[in-house]
Amino acid sequence: MRKNWRKAGVGAMVLAGFLVAWAAAADDPKGNAIDRAAAVASAAMVETGRQTFRFDTFGDETFWGGSLELHEALVHVTPRTALAVGLKVDADAVPPDVVNRISRGALNLDDPSVTATLLKLNAVVGVTGFFDRGGALTSVGIQCALCHSTVDQSFQAPGVPAGLIGHRLDGWANRDLNVGAIVALAPDLTAFSKVLGVDDATVRKVLNSWGPGKFDAELILDGKPFQPDGRSAATLLPPAFGLAGVNLHTWTGWGSVPYWNAFVANLEMHGVGRFFDARLKDANRFPLAAKNGFFDVNPNLDPDQDRITPKLGALHAYQLSLQAPASPFDSKINFAAKRGDGLFTGKAKCNSCHMEPLWTEPGWNMHAPAEVCVDDFQANRSPEGRYRTSPLGGLWTHQKGGFYHDGRFATLKDVVNHYNGCMSLGLSEDEKSDLIAYLLTL
Repeated sequence: MRKNWRKAGVGAMVLAGFLVAWAAAADDPKGNAIDRAAAVASAAMVETGRQTFRFDTFGDETFWGGSLELHEALVHVTPRTALAVGLKVDADAVPPDVVNRISRGALNLDDPSVTATLLKLNAVVGVTGFFDRGGALTSVGIQCALCHSTVDQSFQAPGVPAGLIGHRLDGWANRDLNVGAIVALAPDLTAFSKVLGVDDATVRKVLNSWGPGKFDAELILDGKPFQPDGRSAATLLPPAFGLAGVNLHTWTGWGSVPYWNAFVANLEMHGVGRFFDARLKDANRFPLAAKNGFFDVNPNLDPDQDRITPKLGALHAYQLSLQAPASPFDSKINFAAKRGDGLFTGKAKCNSCHMEPLWTEPGWNMHAPAEVCVDDFQANRSPEGRYRTSPLGGLWTHQKGGFYHDGRFATLKDVVNHYNGCMSLGLSEDEKSDLIAYLLTL
């Protein structure tokens, strides 16, 4: 019953957004009927995409709850433990009486039943709980927002760790989220063991090696859990904002934003949909993908049963509406940043690839590993064997976890030092500091 009410609420919000857009367009004396129709359609798509991004499981509860039985582990997880693995709580989904109890310290954050309450409120960002009539948790599903949203620190209360509860920040990479540790809580990992061809203990070891803010999307394709030097093969969760005009979405290309949405929703979230990529037939590069038919998922799926494909358009529209957040470091008296701006387009040669205002190349924004002086391990796990020029908008928001695809550079200074040597830039220590000051304003 509650599930139906939640769906009705989401539908009402979408309808409200549509009506607001329609009214605004209807009152606009400028433009013709086609212009007004486009304005209404685009506004409706963004609002629909927002709901999809935040709340749609694409039917993946059949996998996370049905196959992995993850909900059996979540019933024992306290809110404090949830924070430890990076789960977040949407303050806007918590009723005033519950907020008041939290503010007074009257809500026990070490009580697993509180976690269940938050799931019933649909307040855990990126996670949906499914309950029977008796209130027992029977399944769990995940959304895009799990990895690509976090919350601000607007909610402050005694005994409540900062960053646990706040307003949603869609598009921000959740660098606190330990995806591997959460999945490793599941009682039954047979689904992964079968694909990877290893035992349960090995699967859990690999998952727990990822660490906060990282995920290995290619593991089920090539079965390579570790880099040659023994480090995890997982890569940092990328932000999902500032992508308008950007050609490719991920660290190593793969495809456009809607391509990656379809890839993740089908192959990683395990939703119910269709996915096709003939490149995954390459058994030399993607042995597990070829063996398990991941190059052509659900070829005979009834379109009426497809929970993913019809939503890709609106989801794309919403993601492209997510702008990189304004930097708190930007200031008219930030003289170091002003000097860094000149270095960015001049001596440091950053603008040759990170072109303003996209902060990446317009067009095919890919480079061979040797061009940027890094190894080819992660590049060779993709079809192109190259690395994407990552857009720099909102760079200040994802300093946690390091930089580059695998977080190999702990600080921006490490990144600047790398390019200073790679490109023989000859930057002085003061110039490096100025350049970093500018990068933090983007």
